[in-house]
Amino acid sequence: MGSGRWSTDVYAAAAEYRKATGASAFAYSDSGATTVHPDLDPSGVVVRESRDSDEHPESLAIAVLFDVTGSMRRVPRTLQTRLPDLLGLLLRKGYVEHPQIMFGAIGDATCDRAPLQIGQFESDNRMDDDLGKILLEGGGGGQMTESYELAMYFMARHTALDCVEKRGKRGYLFIIGDELAYPAVKRAEVARLIGRAPKEDVPVADIVRELQRKFEVFFIIPEGGYHAGDPRLRDFWQDLLGQNVLYLDDPAAVCETIALTIGLGEDAIDLRQGLDHLEEFGSTAGPSVSRALARLDASRAPAAVSSAPADLGTGPARHTRL
Repeated sequence: MGSGRWSTDVYAAAAEYRKATGASAFAYSDSGATTVHPDLDPSGVVVRESRDSDEHPESLAIAVLFDVTGSMRRVPRTLQTRLPDLLGLLLRKGYVEHPQIMFGAIGDATCDRAPLQIGQFESDNRMDDDLGKILLEGGGGGQMTESYELAMYFMARHTALDCVEKRGKRGYLFIIGDELAYPAVKRAEVARLIGRAPKEDVPVADIVRELQRKFEVFFIIPEGGYHAGDPRLRDFWQDLLGQNVLYLDDPAAVCETIALTIGLGEDAIDLRQGLDHLEEFGSTAGPSVSRALARLDASRAPAAVSSAPADLGTGPARHTRL
């Protein structure tokens, strides 16, 4: 996957058609569907690929996975309307020349009908199609945990990225949620939902370390989530990801936050330049994005950057090579 190029005109035409016909951007979910769309079903998937091509000779894998339980299911709808902003910043401002973007969704494997939904890495408007196939189930188990660890397991062991394999350069993974992961990836859940199970359960810290060999991993906590202000949430994810935990006080600013995080990681901009770009685009997200990324930007200061080889753990979120 990953051929073609993003067109804002194609996106706008599709949006106008939906408006004229009364169709939803999330037509699959809003149709009353109750199961994972076949195109997003991880069952039996050996690998999701982000590959180079003549059209995209230096692809960069970018994955965005949403918690779609409870109050969080509104976030994909917000991102869908702002998708041109994300691609506009990445492409027109030169943050990334050849992004390949995957969308997916996370629920609770203990009780939900669609606990894991995984699209393809796409370079063109098919990424919008994948968003529209997500089932916004809105379930969850009523506690403070969802199956983030299962999604991280899939991304660690069922993706193949040319940016890593050919250039030793990690992709980006953004998880947007407001709860904890379960303590371990359960072998039985992997067998039931994906099909190729590990020999035993995998502790969540171990799968995070494995995942970080392929991706710079970020966890975005948007304000308004059920547990967004709970210190247990902050402590849990900071223990796993360090400063790559981003607090977003305006959920509508998720696209801009993702774009500027990538721009910082690619050393394409500093935060001030990125905020100027937002203003140029007519975005009002600047203050929220500034607060979300202040610590990340500070870590890029020369005094804070070690001359030692890059740590692939939870240190400063610079986009280092392997």
